[in-house]
Amino acid sequence: MVRRFLGLAGRVVAGCVLAGCVSIAIQPVVRADDANALNALVDAAVQRLEVADPIAAGKWLTGGPLTDPPRVRQVLDAVSADAQSAGVSADYVRTVFTDQINATEAIEYSRFAEWKFGNSPAPTTAPDLAASRSLIDGLNRMMVSQIAAQWGLLNSPGCRSELDEAKSAVAQTRQLDWLFREALDTATRSYCQA
Repeated sequence: MVRRFLGLAGRVVAGCVLAGCVSIAIQPVVRADDANALNALVDAAVQRLEVADPIAAGKWLTGGPLTDPPRVRQVLDAVSADAQSAGVSADYVRTVFTDQINATEAIEYSRFAEWKFGNSPAPTTAPDLAASRSLIDGLNRMMVSQIAAQWGLLNSPGCRSELDEAKSAVAQTRQLDWLFREALDTATRSYCQA
């Protein structure tokens, strides 16, 4: 799979796709001293989007469907339960993760289109889908934790400007291309409630 993978997690995932390994790790880019409180949440969302590439490669190689309604239900049920445990709105979290899943699926569809049109070489190896799902599950928990930690900000009038700054900073740090920037806009469109 030839594509410029971005950020540390993207390079780890790319190496796995190219080498066929099954180990995928979360590699946060956001530093503890970052001034924007939403950077960690946005960065986790980007890392989750980056997993779309190895998942698409796996589905390409196995002939699996791009959409997986039972897995989507499983993810939404898990993040809703995590939200309730963290004391935040399960409905809000379901909406946020529905947007995230839609953005991820859009990247997968885009990759399939590139491979079918011959615009980029189709993958010949991919990490095990279970490894990608394990990474996603970890990122989901991280995101729910960040949503709980930033609940006040996400429900404040200042949320939109903070979110825009965080998206810009993370996109620049991870050198996101147009597709991932668009996917990030979709994945974060329901973050701000005020």
